[in-house]
Amino acid sequence: MSASLPDQASACAEGERPPAQVAILMGTWQGEQYLAPQLDSFLAQQYPHWRLWVSDDGSTDGTLDILRRYQAGAMAGRLQVIQGPARGLAPNFLSLACRADILADYYAFSDQDDIWAPAKLSRALAALAALPPDVPALYASRTQLVDSANRDIGASVRFQRPPGFGNALVQNIGGGNTMVFNQAARRLLCLAGADVDVLAHDWWVYMLVAGCGGRVYYDDYLALRYRQHGNNLMGSNLSLAARWHRVSLLWQGDFYNWNTANIAALQRVQDHLTPSSRQMLNAFAQGRDRSLLPRLWWFARSGLYRQTLLGNLGLLTAALLGRL
Repeated sequence: MSASLPDQASACAEGERPPAQVAILMGTWQGEQYLAPQLDSFLAQQYPHWRLWVSDDGSTDGTLDILRRYQAGAMAGRLQVIQGPARGLAPNFLSLACRADILADYYAFSDQDDIWAPAKLSRALAALAALPPDVPALYASRTQLVDSANRDIGASVRFQRPPGFGNALVQNIGGGNTMVFNQAARRLLCLAGADVDVLAHDWWVYMLVAGCGGRVYYDDYLALRYRQHGNNLMGSNLSLAARWHRVSLLWQGDFYNWNTANIAALQRVQDHLTPSSRQMLNAFAQGRDRSLLPRLWWFARSGLYRQTLLGNLGLLTAALLGRL
């Protein structure tokens, strides 16, 4: 997919229609150490038609001072800072996505400590603009992993299987820091509400768009430098320690609890799910709590899948243990 995307910035420069506007939605909290390079990477975007909205969740370090400096200087007229709900990562981002006063054609989530590639926005918009505006659409990509000093340490996983609701129910393949979505997808988020109780805003967007008949683009392109450091609220999950931690969460029942919350959230918008997605959701809600043999029979027919063999073995284990 990655090599065939047209250049949205060039298309807009032809003057055939007004350029699409992008709202960058950034959540901040105690971000002074890495914030400035991320802000500079916005200014270096090939696609220039964006505005930045920052929801700060109560920073007491120099985060707000940095934002005020950019607000008065390089981002004058393009940066708005608001007070976040102070209820954690997902509520902060969802409160931004659902604000009625933020109006744009496309919306891009951003973390406070990454560095965007110059083509990040232009590449995402090229993919999304190919669809009718009434079709919910979500773009996500791979990332270049870097350490706290911005030195390369690898790349995120390249997923091979196509996106879909059966995958979204049990796995998120798109990091929120890479996600860009259109107005139709944003309307779904607003319909569900900013107060929806989910673990992760990015996983929620993937489930919502995939379940409601939207299109999900997963791009091999390394769209940003994803900083791995001790203050990350969410990491790449590639290390052996991170993978063992996920196994422990399965044993402790955290995965089961996350799925319970996600099912309840999706039931809020079940009338907007496609018939096949609604059927899969209802089967998921009922089948995972059956006794062992009926549960395994249901799982074999469920259509749920993760992106790797190891991940699917983990799903089978969760079904066996009643932790799905």
